[in-house]
Amino acid sequence: MRHCSLLLLLALTLLTRTAPAQEGAPLRLVQTIPLPHVEGRMDHMAVDLHGQRLFVAALGNNTLEVLDLQAGTHLHTITGLHEPQGVVFLSESNTIVVTNGQTGVCDLFDGTTFQHRGAVTLTSDADNVRYDAATHTLYVGYGAGALGLIDAARAQHRGDIPLQGHPEAFQLAQTGPRIFVNVPSAHHVAVVDRDTRAIITTWPLQGAEANFPMALDETHHRLFVGVRTPPLLLVLDTASGKEMARVPTVGDVDDLFYDAPHRRIYIAGGAGLLSIVAQEDADHYTPVATLPTAAGARTALWVPELGRLLLAVPHRGPQGAEIRVYAVP
Repeated sequence: MRHCSLLLLLALTLLTRTAPAQEGAPLRLVQTIPLPHVEGRMDHMAVDLHGQRLFVAALGNNTLEVLDLQAGTHLHTITGLHEPQGVVFLSESNTIVVTNGQTGVCDLFDGTTFQHRGAVTLTSDADNVRYDAATHTLYVGYGAGALGLIDAARAQHRGDIPLQGHPEAFQLAQTGPRIFVNVPSAHHVAVVDRDTRAIITTWPLQGAEANFPMALDETHHRLFVGVRTPPLLLVLDTASGKEMARVPTVGDVDDLFYDAPHRRIYIAGGAGLLSIVAQEDADHYTPVATLPTAAGARTALWVPELGRLLLAVPHRGPQGAEIRVYAVP
């Protein structure tokens, strides 16, 4: 009964906030880039800042879509992928890295010609990917529970960091060797030392399950974790793992980002809503707007250098596949 009451309260809160949020909203839709040939779910995205290009892992379409952000047009399609999930662009070597869920393969492509440069095969379900430019190391969440380390320059698998379940979103700290990892099946956040390649500690989540997206605010020592059951934003102290706040948010959350200059959290949910939460201070957070988007639009990318939030909208019924670009007014 208590769970049902919480869900009802959340639904009422979202409904009352959605309509007025359109006037003077913290984000404004400024561009739409159609993807008429893309079917199925779209997963993660990456950006080439110098070339003003966007890379979209079209998982259900088994392609990587390359878009021109400045012109708002489609540039190229890389085919032959197998459930592409994660993507990262390495500007130093002009390399696109794509992870494949079905095969566990991490494919490397030339960023100009889009020719295949090489591949690293992990056991299965290669998913989220992050890049440590200082050590030229790719970290890939994969399989039943590991972060795989790949030497990006040599395209070699250099070892694993074992986890207690398949990792979803994870963040590399910039001011130290820690990695924060969401492990939904274990109901915790794992804290990893990337120097020793070992788990330092785990932070169990209380009364919350399905922790998928994550963002990091190193200035205020806060970790933002999005959970689906119930739909919440959890704020954890990165020193202790203590929960400092929890805020009701959109349903079916899959991506969230921290906008440090404006001290906001953007949360995309497949229920067709985009939630915006203001950081009043390190311990206090206020929902400020809930913008209607489209069913299944749960994957996004915040690009602070451009002041843009990019949202992937899948083809569902009359709604065609597209990328929506939101700007901070």
